[in-house]
Amino acid sequence: MKINIRKAEKSDLKAVHHLVRALAIYEKAEAEFVATLSDYEQNWEKGVFECIVAEVEEEIVGMTLYYLTYSTWKGRMLYLEDFVVLENYRKLGIGQLLFDATRADARAKGCALMKWQVLDWNTTALNFYDKNNAIIEKEWWNGKILLEK
Repeated sequence: MKINIRKAEKSDLKAVHHLVRALAIYEKAEAEFVATLSDYEQNWEKGVFECIVAEVEEEIVGMTLYYLTYSTWKGRMLYLEDFVVLENYRKLGIGQLLFDATRADARAKGCALMKWQVLDWNTTALNFYDKNNAIIEKEWWNGKILLEK
């Protein structure tokens, strides 16, 4: 099986949107997933986010979606918003290839830090990040305010 890891193109956004929905379902939060494909396309055009995709036989089976931000403590930072591999393609090394490519892009962009969130019950993800020597912070709580469109 040949795995192709590459930067996403606008034409990949439908597959990316589908993968994010699959992730929302996995995280038991599908009702919260309200961003449309049109939202993705508009924000792609504005350079709001980037993606790296994994293809098997020309089908996109995994991706990372991320954007640049800034840490006042560390400097330029890449924030990994979503990271997903379809269930049938897990345990084939695709996740590691995507993670490595995303980390390489962060380095190429001059980032001092790569950051993300992980659910406390997602032991598979926690084990993956532990294997990659990630620091999982448990003392910070997330805050958010939903803004009406």
